[in-house]
Amino acid sequence: MPEMINLVVNGKPREVEDSTDLETFLVSFGLDLQFVAVGYNGEVIKKEAFAQVTLQNGDSLEIVRPVGGG
Repeated sequence: MPEMINLVVNGKPREVEDSTDLETFLVSFGLDLQFVAVGYNGEVIKKEAFAQVTLQNGDSLEIVRPVGGG
């Protein structure tokens, strides 16, 4: 059974499986990675680096999606 790690995502606690990368985490929510910005522990992560970031216990994510309107 995989270990679980605790994250804070947009200010709310969330558990994920250990050794999950940021890209897999975002895709699991059905997010279009082209239209998302991510703050990881206070630092903005480039989209090209999402797959290289392995989530760790205690990490903090801020996920921002543009809102359409007119």
